[in-house]
Amino acid sequence: MTLQQWFWLSQAFGLVTIGYEFVSYQIKDKPKYFKYQGISSLFWFFMFFAVGMSTGMSSQYSLMVAASYSTIRNFVFAGIFKHNTPRSKEFGINFLLVMVVIGLVAGTMTVLAAPDVSRWIHILGMTTALTFVVCQYLPGVHYVRISVVFYALAVILTQTPLNILYGDFRWNVMGIAIELSKIIAVAVFYIKSRGEEKKPQLEFERPNFG
Repeated sequence: MTLQQWFWLSQAFGLVTIGYEFVSYQIKDKPKYFKYQGISSLFWFFMFFAVGMSTGMSSQYSLMVAASYSTIRNFVFAGIFKHNTPRSKEFGINFLLVMVVIGLVAGTMTVLAAPDVSRWIHILGMTTALTFVVCQYLPGVHYVRISVVFYALAVILTQTPLNILYGDFRWNVMGIAIELSKIIAVAVFYIKSRGEEKKPQLEFERPNFG
């Protein structure tokens, strides 16, 4: 394939990513949400790989690692919530802690490697990313959707002319479109849910005294 063909293939993968991202935030069922998120992250990885084949792989390694991290996390979470047993929940908490530690280490390395003047952008990105990972695991439909809006805004900020002025020359139109799709998807979800009955975030079984 030519470099131009790899580029257009990357854009096609990006559009598929947007589709799965948008649909996932209309889903309330946790296993199904994580399944769609996992597929979205997989195509996200394919997009970065194709971009690397088009423009140079060295600039895409960290992004492919991030996409792989997201893919594994989402598919594991899907299995945890599908089984929904005490053992799976215990594994889920331990797995979540491992994911947070990995994200913290990787994020800290990115922050330290960033130019001093733009470091605050990367700190914001790391903080919102870790918050989103934790909120994905929390019960209910609101935590993950509210946190992903802040995460998406932070990611968009790293792809703006403001960041380019700071000397970090990245401009990814498809990346911005993917993050905007998350914000739009959340807005659509709440518009569609306005008339639905409100349910508690946590539900407990009645105690059995018999």
